[in-house]
Amino acid sequence: MIAVATDRGLVMCEFSDRPMLPVQFRRIEALLGGTVVQRDHGHLDQARRELGEYFEGRRQQFSVPLVLDGTTFQELVWQELRRIPFGRTTSYDVIARTLDRPNAARAVGRANGDNRLAIIVPCHRVINADGSLSSYGGGRRRKRWLLAHEERACQLPLDAVGF
Repeated sequence: MIAVATDRGLVMCEFSDRPMLPVQFRRIEALLGGTVVQRDHGHLDQARRELGEYFEGRRQQFSVPLVLDGTTFQELVWQELRRIPFGRTTSYDVIARTLDRPNAARAVGRANGDNRLAIIVPCHRVINADGSLSSYGGGRRRKRWLLAHEERACQLPLDAVGF
């Protein structure tokens, strides 16, 4: 995965093979008014540690500070994504209704696709209303794996996940 952070928090966390990665870099550089450079940063260290714990099945929520700059609607969708419980799924329709925009399921899908913080803002937990897997920037194979990983982690004894 590739991550970008500022002193405000994590700005991007994407799979390194995501086709949209070059576009995301350009968007971030425009958003921040600068160039992305490689260097150490505390928020990156925290994200690396928390993602490691997630993949080990020991973390269900992230505490790394996030920069969720987007349109007002995108930010509302991204906040809703963060409310989806670990190991659970929801649909674009449900999120649209939650936001009092019942006809905005496609707009929710676009905002979901514009999420720059894979896994940490869990857009992989959004599926179609009929229960089928929808598309995912990291690929459907990865989405299927992430959902199965969370389901397995939910079946572990509570003391195994640090509760």
